[in-house]
Amino acid sequence: MQFGVWAPRAREVELVLDGTAVALQPTGSPREGWWSAEADAGHGARYAFRLDGGDERPDPRTGWQPEGVHAASAVVDPLTFTWTDAGWAGRDVHGAVFYELHVGTFTPEGTFAAATAHLDHLVDLGVDVVEVLPVSAWDGPWNWGYDGVAPYAVQHEYGGPDGFAAFVDACHARGLAVALDCVYNHLGPSGNYLGEFGPYFTDKHDTPWGAAVNLDDTGSVEVRRWICDNALRWFRDFHVDALRLDAVHALVDDSERHVLQQLADETAELSAQLGRPLGLVAESDLNDAVMVTPTAQGGRGMTAQWDDDVHHALHAWLTGERQGYYADFGDPEVVATTFQEAFFHAERFSTFRGKEWGRKVDRSAVPGTAFLGYLQTHDQVGNRAVGDRIGHLLSPARQAAGAALYLLGPFTPMVFMGEEWNASTKWQFFTSFPDPELGKAVSEGRRGEFGQHGWDAEDVPDPQDPATREASVLRWDEVGQDGHARMLAWYRTLTGLRRSVPALADADLRAVRVDVQGNALVLHRGDHRVVVTLGGGADVDVEGTPVEVVAAWTEGADPELLGEGVRTPSEGVVVLRVA
Repeated sequence: MQFGVWAPRAREVELVLDGTAVALQPTGSPREGWWSAEADAGHGARYAFRLDGGDERPDPRTGWQPEGVHAASAVVDPLTFTWTDAGWAGRDVHGAVFYELHVGTFTPEGTFAAATAHLDHLVDLGVDVVEVLPVSAWDGPWNWGYDGVAPYAVQHEYGGPDGFAAFVDACHARGLAVALDCVYNHLGPSGNYLGEFGPYFTDKHDTPWGAAVNLDDTGSVEVRRWICDNALRWFRDFHVDALRLDAVHALVDDSERHVLQQLADETAELSAQLGRPLGLVAESDLNDAVMVTPTAQGGRGMTAQWDDDVHHALHAWLTGERQGYYADFGDPEVVATTFQEAFFHAERFSTFRGKEWGRKVDRSAVPGTAFLGYLQTHDQVGNRAVGDRIGHLLSPARQAAGAALYLLGPFTPMVFMGEEWNASTKWQFFTSFPDPELGKAVSEGRRGEFGQHGWDAEDVPDPQDPATREASVLRWDEVGQDGHARMLAWYRTLTGLRRSVPALADADLRAVRVDVQGNALVLHRGDHRVVVTLGGGADVDVEGTPVEVVAAWTEGADPELLGEGVRTPSEGVVVLRVA
């Protein structure tokens, strides 16, 4: 097989294959700075590169690190995978029900194989797309995945590349699409050797993680190629259906053509070749629909983007929290604005940022399904001091109300794993760095950060303590228990309504209206109304004549239809059909 590596500053490069050194030759192919050589090797063979007689290093494009990120790479031959999804036609992400899943805490085993055993649960829930948190190799067995240092590799403890391929194949067999979370804006703190090979980073720009990935400086053509080739590989070799791109606002690129535009165009070309839809879902803090505007119209070309304003509006209103970035949220009128306009901070002053933020969405051109809406995410749970979920903060009735609004609203909805049964387990920040000094720094940094916000250090879980990861593992034995079973049935009801009632899947933001009446909020969805009351029951007027209670979560008495509205006996939510 052909081995190659980009090392434009090296004077000599050696391939160390199963312990034997082979000299590479400068070829200038596929671009300047590349070195290559042919050698006999097959799937699983160990290899590394040595630059100018230095230490052996993993391949910058390594697909597998069986002995960890500091050791030799292993050859990955995708032709060894046995696929059974030849009939899979793909899935457009617009309007699909997403499910955010972390492999390492979805089951006690923390593997792709163990996760596969619960895929039927997701099918019954009404999920369309399984969004897998990052699997790219990091240092240590357990991690959220955002400390990866080998973007092409699949974490060995999860099952490696074979395990991931089998997981995707199993999802497709059940009609589930797969989205993979990819991190291109930074690398983790341990095992990053890219800078030894070439100018993968630049000091031209600053990021929260240090030097920026080089997208517009000397050598950036190759770095951009490294990113785009990685993305296309997941689509082509692993049959992934969509990518979730982490924090794209940190991909600082002053080039004439932004790297996201390049990736969008190349993804569209591959989609045409493969004959199935391929999606790009961006996490962006910019509140600007240019992210989901086609490249032909000057946009970044993403298929969809996360919308944290939806989360913030619901979270602050339901919980009463106003700290930090929740400062401008909390009123029901803010919920109404966000559901009608997609962003609340759209040419409005942001107290948290200290300036006007965002741009208004052209609702005649951009559908609501271009934005993902949610009540929880890994960030919004795990980045709380103790990792408490929405169910730890709210009554079941309030969680049920929040779920009804985002699952029956105009956005592409996303459920965070365990949310659907109001899981009792928290989801905390955890790492497992083998280096004791790095581990100590992470632990002290985490506790120091929340100590500045009034938390006692002892109350903040130690990320490096194995018990922190163990406490975050879902407890599948509780799914059938009374309160959990009721919540699960409610989520299944909501996804079923979204699929069966066209009005509840309508993506036209111009058709969305939200009324606020005292302690009640009414979301208009065609001939249906989602009525939420907080703090007690109420008589709520609705437009149209109520003819049927389609679904309801109340405590005690049932809701009562009135001539021009509905009487709710307690706080909760009622879904009505009107004439």
